[in-house]
Amino acid sequence: MAHNTQVADRVRTALTDREVREVKMFGGLAFMVDERMLVCVSAGGSGLLVRVAPDSDAQHLHKPGARRAEMGEGRSMGPGWITVDAEALATQEEFAYWMQAALAFHARGSGTKQRPKATTTSIP
Repeated sequence: MAHNTQVADRVRTALTDREVREVKMFGGLAFMVDERMLVCVSAGGSGLLVRVAPDSDAQHLHKPGARRAEMGEGRSMGPGWITVDAEALATQEEFAYWMQAALAFHARGSGTKQRPKATTTSIP
């Protein structure tokens, strides 16, 4: 099933001031900023997979149309991963809320893969 092209166009418009890379991921179209996923336009009825700060996860889950994202039925993706129904993105205000939540988490630098520091060993 293809991703929602209308939602994808709205994401592109919202991110025109950033360098964005689009990647097929999670069965939809992910929008990567600084090589980290910001949001993913989902296929099959859901509107948007949003990456938010885990410590603000509960407040976002109270919004209409929001639920814990799952990677397959009954397999939660955990705090900070929220699926938002397309109907809950109908107004510009609702859509902007979710984009701001994703951008706020991104600005914290969270989700960056930390590479282990190289260790040196001395050989006697």
